[in-house]
Amino acid sequence: MKFESMTNRLGSQTDLSWLLACLLFVTLIGASAKVALATKPTKPAEPVATPRVAAPAKPIAPAVPAKTVEGGVPYKAFADAVHAVMMADRTVYAKQVVTRLKKQDAPVTPSEYWEDEEHTIPLPAQMFRMGASLVDENPKAGFKYGLKSSWPLNEQNKPGSDVEKAALKHMEETGENFYGEETLGGKKYFVAAYPDRAVAEACWVCHNEHSNRQDHYPEFKKDDVMGGVIVRVPMD
Repeated sequence: MKFESMTNRLGSQTDLSWLLACLLFVTLIGASAKVALATKPTKPAEPVATPRVAAPAKPIAPAVPAKTVEGGVPYKAFADAVHAVMMADRTVYAKQVVTRLKKQDAPVTPSEYWEDEEHTIPLPAQMFRMGASLVDENPKAGFKYGLKSSWPLNEQNKPGSDVEKAALKHMEETGENFYGEETLGGKKYFVAAYPDRAVAEACWVCHNEHSNRQDHYPEFKKDDVMGGVIVRVPMD
């Protein structure tokens, strides 16, 4: 009886020791794992790319402003607009007034000598020159204009400057507008020249049959360049 009780006690103590040994073993394994993880070399982090800084933009040179008349309108645009208005008026007068009167055999007729004759009206070129004279007399107009030709019937319409001669030659050869600058009387001008075409029958018939027509003058027909409208805008 004593022997059995002692055996049971020894068995219980053995089981307890075994359990304690197992717990100790597990504890040691866990500690070893932690140490291993703590001492395991880690992969170095990839370097963070330095953000690329864009090169500073090159400064843009300011645009050179177009030459302008007072108020900021470019000289060319101003001259083109003025020419468009005067040519619209002249074309209407030549087609709807002068040519219609001639074809209707009306009692009122267009005549070069309208100032001395009754029942007559000015020719289109004369009406155009009268308008140019009124503008020339107006100090606030801001421009001047005139009608020039290499084949003038009136001496007033001959080219008077080198720029006018160059402009007429350019228009006769190309049929295109001409733009330039010139100095007259110490004052600088922007010069624009526009082909003056035969748009109304009354115009080219008058030129072709006029007594002042010289032998070397061409025989004009519809849409031919007969001369040029010169517009001058002071630049000073």
